[in-house]
Amino acid sequence: MDKELIAMLICPVSHSELTYDRERQELRSSISGLAYPVRDGIPVMLESEARAMSTEEKLGKAAPAP
Repeated sequence: MDKELIAMLICPVSHSELTYDRERQELRSSISGLAYPVRDGIPVMLESEARAMSTEEKLGKAAPAP
């Protein structure tokens, strides 16, 4: 994903900045604890499509992939 696009996007729930996880193809908000999928290069910024992050993910610790 383009770094400039990521910098413009915010979490629709917490209005906080997002970080991009290239491996899992998702944008993450540690404040809201949600991870938004990126499908075909397009961020899906809908709360209903977001995945709840684990406690370890929210704290920035490594967590096993599902």
